[in-house]
Amino acid sequence: MKRLSSFTTLLAACLFAAACSPEVQADPVQPTVASPSPMAPDFTGIDHWINTSPQRLADLRGKVVLVEFWTYSCINCVRVMPHVKQWHAKYRDQGLVVIGVHTPEYGYEKKLSNLRAAIQRFGITYPVAQDNGYNTWNAYRNRYWPALYLIDQQGRIVYQHFGEGQYQETEAKIRSLLAASKAAR
Repeated sequence: MKRLSSFTTLLAACLFAAACSPEVQADPVQPTVASPSPMAPDFTGIDHWINTSPQRLADLRGKVVLVEFWTYSCINCVRVMPHVKQWHAKYRDQGLVVIGVHTPEYGYEKKLSNLRAAIQRFGITYPVAQDNGYNTWNAYRNRYWPALYLIDQQGRIVYQHFGEGQYQETEAKIRSLLAASKAAR
């Protein structure tokens, strides 16, 4: 997992993650109530959309959305990619939408032709948003490559994971959200 900045940025990311946690510390006087998950920010400042027309989260309500922040030169992102591609292939017909948000670390990653070549080389067929200005990255308060944000059918962030690993937990959460969607129909 690559880190973007200093200890202060890491501290801010940890505080954001803690604030987004649905768990609440028990108060001896007040009953414990889970706080609502934050609403997912929309895709903003996107330079180009690849493999799709422009996407808006409001148009994806009722679906489970996996937003993956990545960049094609990041070895950690490359190692996560087979899992994301597998989830897309396995669950897209059940209501999962995968959106890759390519936020470049290096200048050459900003070139659309380089990004298109990488998407073709990796065989990515799900939608990819080119976020050269870090607008969507900043809207999510993201600081890591790769980063996964799972959004429920109401548009709330209900799960996040930074870096490699936790593939079984992530897939279990995807299946759980899809099952809840199926049960609600």
